[in-house]
Amino acid sequence: MNILITGGCGYIGTVLIPKLLKDGHQITNIDTQWFGNYLPKHKKLTNIKSDISNINKLNIKKIDCCIHLASIANDPMADLDKNLSWETSALNTYNLMEFLKKKKTKRILYASSGSVYGISKRPRVSESTPLKPISLYNKVKMVTERVIMSYSKDIEVFIVRPATVCGFSPRMRLDVTVNVLTFSALKKKEIKVFGGKQVRPNIHIDDMCDIYRLFLKVNKKYSGIYNAGFENKSILSIANFVKKNIPSKIKIFNDKNDPRSYRLDSNKIINIGYKPKKTIHDAILEIREKYFTGELKDKPNFHSLKWLKKIV
Repeated sequence: MNILITGGCGYIGTVLIPKLLKDGHQITNIDTQWFGNYLPKHKKLTNIKSDISNINKLNIKKIDCCIHLASIANDPMADLDKNLSWETSALNTYNLMEFLKKKKTKRILYASSGSVYGISKRPRVSESTPLKPISLYNKVKMVTERVIMSYSKDIEVFIVRPATVCGFSPRMRLDVTVNVLTFSALKKKEIKVFGGKQVRPNIHIDDMCDIYRLFLKVNKKYSGIYNAGFENKSILSIANFVKKNIPSKIKIFNDKNDPRSYRLDSNKIINIGYKPKKTIHDAILEIREKYFTGELKDKPNFHSLKWLKKIV
């Protein structure tokens, strides 16, 4: 299959693309490479350093499917430059969809976010739960979903609302919950928890990648929106779990915290045959192993917010 990937040099794409190449796919990746490029060279991989806004100027021929990962990746990063966030996601997605329609692309897989649900006291939020985005990032994701869905008569649309992703990637992110708590315990023997009672769903990066691989081949009748998160845990419970695996102290701060709290119900994706293979525990152990072998280092571009500040 000929697959176009946007933002494939990021945290998830750097793990996903090698898996897709191993599956035998032909990959074209478009990425600004603001955070570097950790992808392997491969005869079936064309890696283009570019913004999506230039997509009509690029020599891209046949596209069977697009995996759209490119975005400003979280709430603090989106707040750095509001225009950049809207342009990167909503406006560039419109340009991308027009391009895909012209190329007669059959299917798009979009990486949205489970955070579009905002704060919810429901025992579990399903795909039919009303969206209540509380931040710019959440709102941009919601609007981008709707831009993509407006093309569903022309292109098969699969929208994934992932939980917070965890686990090791060569293009590591040390600003997502499990990763940052684990790395802090390893490096400083201390875990800072802001609030702690907030419940967040989590998903291992390998499961996240395997879900995209699943949606490349499922029947088009299953197109639609899917939650993807299998462990709903409070921030404090994750910190305690890290502490059990890595000797460290927990410090709780109640003056600063992100209030988003929700539990994802991912039965819809389970019902079409997906079974998660890894857990938060696997992510913690893998990060610990990579740290002690020296493969995981504290690089400036692994702290996405601080790095983006330099660029913006």
